[in-house]
Amino acid sequence: MPKHLANLDNNILRYANCWEDADLLLHALDISAKDRVLSIGSGGDNCFALLAKQPQLVVAVDINPVQLALIQLKKAAFQALGYIEFLEFLGFSTSCRRHELWEVVSMHLDQPTAAFWQLHLDMIEAGIIHQGKFEHYFATFRTKVLPLIHPETKVRQLLASKSDAEQAMFAKRQWNTWKWKSLFRVFFSKLVMGRLGRDPQFLSQVEGRVSSQILQRATVHLSKEECQENGFLHYILTGSFGEYLPYYAREEHFVNIKQQVSRLHVCQGYVHDAIREYGMFSKFNLSNIFEYMPSDLFESQVKMLKANSSPTSRIVYWNLLVDRDLAEVSNGFTSNEPFQPYMDKGFFYKRLILSKRL
Repeated sequence: MPKHLANLDNNILRYANCWEDADLLLHALDISAKDRVLSIGSGGDNCFALLAKQPQLVVAVDINPVQLALIQLKKAAFQALGYIEFLEFLGFSTSCRRHELWEVVSMHLDQPTAAFWQLHLDMIEAGIIHQGKFEHYFATFRTKVLPLIHPETKVRQLLASKSDAEQAMFAKRQWNTWKWKSLFRVFFSKLVMGRLGRDPQFLSQVEGRVSSQILQRATVHLSKEECQENGFLHYILTGSFGEYLPYYAREEHFVNIKQQVSRLHVCQGYVHDAIREYGMFSKFNLSNIFEYMPSDLFESQVKMLKANSSPTSRIVYWNLLVDRDLAEVSNGFTSNEPFQPYMDKGFFYKRLILSKRL
């Protein structure tokens, strides 16, 4: 394992959901039927979204076997269940029969994965999309910190339908109080986020005040009308995506993804491990993995991607707190940032970058 991740705990469910905008991802990658796609696994959501475009293959790669077990669980849920049961089983809607649904879903899992989840049925019965370390972090904020700042009624007012001008005025006059800013800076600090939300090693390359950067982005987003329909924001503030479901969980995509789900494979390891096992890819979803790396390792990874990607390949990745751009360290890639045709629902990210292989 690379030194920068040597002490990372890979025996926990770190992310139960993907916290990157799948709509933007699909727009940027422009997937066709001939594409072979490599995607960072994480919660699996964006891997399933990629299937909606019917590529030849999607490989979900992750160093954490628990994340891959989650992806296999969601894949089995697609295979075994109808749409209403799918939402119930994963936790998007309430259910008193998740154990019963598990009995059906488990039949579509290999024995080791089924055995793993049999030992963690409590997580399934509680709604698996709420059980990641990062989701627990948001739950702590929502239940312990947010009530000290704003009552539930004000949260509802923030998310209620209103014009862009009205949203900006509400955010300025009623939401962005000194208490909001002060407690936000504490809870989303590098120290607290590293211990409760992500992992200290994921923040090792970060310079400057983490909380101030994220607060600035949140302030902008909460002042825009678009925030009212942002499922990520709804989840952070209310504990539910409500009607603004992730791409893969929307009813209009369910049957299509269900029909393509056999094209999704999982690979434990790093990007180069997946390339070694499956060969070259034409499209890449690399999340924000580059900012975990020291600059010298990042440069070596760029060289590896150049050597192992097909001409005209597209690579999409996010910068959260550390600037990383393939085009800045290799003339083998272009960079089309700023790319976003509309506001990123992952408002906490600094930027999305679309790099193209020359």
